[in-house]
Amino acid sequence: MTDRQQFPESDPRHHTIKIKRMLRDTADHAREDVAKVDDAQARALMETTAEVLLGLHKAYEDYEQQSERAWKR
Repeated sequence: MTDRQQFPESDPRHHTIKIKRMLRDTADHAREDVAKVDDAQARALMETTAEVLLGLHKAYEDYEQQSERAWKR
């Protein structure tokens, strides 16, 4: 993973790197919590949360890499 400190604060990557880490950490936490609860609806909610957060993580990666047409400058 890239160190965000190598980019000035005015560079979007300085911020996207941190946000991606936060999204990944929260998704991992939600997935870990699935095994800790008995309620099926709560497990489904936590798994859905993880999937949505990982989708956002992917969107940030696509933005950084300009890999989607919508992000090309």
